[in-house]
Amino acid sequence: MTFSQDFFIGAATAAHQVEGNNIHSDYWAQEHMVHTDFLEPSNDAVDHYNRYAEDIRLMADAGLNAYRFSIEWARIEPEEGHFDKSELSHYRDVIRTCKENGIEPIVTLLHFSSPKWLITKGGWESDETPGYFARYVRYVMEHLGKELHYVCTINEANMGIQVAAIAERYKKQMMVKMQSGQTDGTVQMGLNLEKMMANQEAAAKERLKIFGVAKTEGFTSPRTPHGDEIVMEAHKAARAVIRETAPHIQVGLTLSLHDVQALPGGEENAAKEWADEFTHYLPAIEGDDFLGVQNYTRTRMDASGSLPVPEGAELTQMEYEFYPEALENVIRKVAQDFKGTLIVTENGLATSDDTRRCAFIETALSGVKACIADGIPVKGYMYWSLLDNFEWQKGYSMTFGLIAVDRSTQKRTPKPSLTHLGGCCGR
Repeated sequence: MTFSQDFFIGAATAAHQVEGNNIHSDYWAQEHMVHTDFLEPSNDAVDHYNRYAEDIRLMADAGLNAYRFSIEWARIEPEEGHFDKSELSHYRDVIRTCKENGIEPIVTLLHFSSPKWLITKGGWESDETPGYFARYVRYVMEHLGKELHYVCTINEANMGIQVAAIAERYKKQMMVKMQSGQTDGTVQMGLNLEKMMANQEAAAKERLKIFGVAKTEGFTSPRTPHGDEIVMEAHKAARAVIRETAPHIQVGLTLSLHDVQALPGGEENAAKEWADEFTHYLPAIEGDDFLGVQNYTRTRMDASGSLPVPEGAELTQMEYEFYPEALENVIRKVAQDFKGTLIVTENGLATSDDTRRCAFIETALSGVKACIADGIPVKGYMYWSLLDNFEWQKGYSMTFGLIAVDRSTQKRTPKPSLTHLGGCCGR
């Protein structure tokens, strides 16, 4: 199965998850708390900060033609109002290395992690944050914009709303789930909710000492409706800056989207879930050039709400249902309301069995091809992730990557799935 030469086949990473030593970020500070929610700190991660050229060459050698990666705000602006030119040069080199290897760089300007100083000022519940974000975006675009064609302002802009919903469910159902052994694989990032709940009081005191606030409002913290509006204002402010400074760039954001399926009696709940997850963002994104679609599994709804994974279903390491068919369903549903270009900016699974990864990719890409055949404007597919990496609060135990990394030596070992994906590229 191959795609046209102008279709992007690539892989994705996030700076904090792969670069290592992101010492000025809120995540770094939280990882190193005594009462941390993280299973382990990121530390050197997989040293992509120093080994990006090797990793990009591995992509090119396998046949991939695009790389979605993030620029780390905490590196560019480690202290409020202080911009680090050496870090800017680093990302310029990453972009140039992509181009030298025939790979399209697709840049994300915020992928979950924020500068620590931003959190001390109220973080992603503060009305001042869109202005701070726009200032950072302007600095990056004025220096790097001419070298880019595609920019995602914010990764999974709806993640805080999803985290708030699952946290509320967790509080209500924690005892039931612990007794029954059921899992809730409905939030598409690595969370350690049981540890978060146990740590609350002690962690609040420690956060007050570290951040100056007892409640840190990070990008992936449970978000209020006003916080949701702030994220959209940050996106719109960034979009305006990009169009002013680099009008040739195609700009959009990405959303975490489930294949929401209604069982009999669950139609109303499913409609509300999809509205919360997607349609209520339409007014903010209707002026975007593209939408980044990010999907990993499905959510089934009945009259009582979301259901656990079906009994006997194949599960990934993240305890998601193995359900690659979800991507086609999501693309088709999104295309009913969003009329711009779609790019699959994340899709994949955590597994130790690479044959299942290859099977997942095959089914997902078959669905993408069917959508294109029906006239839906899908421009590319980015598998998550290029490398086995730091899956946030779950640490290094989740293996999403097309490339394995021995973290004792940082040696890279491409998996067969890397070549399998590259073989779908039309070049």
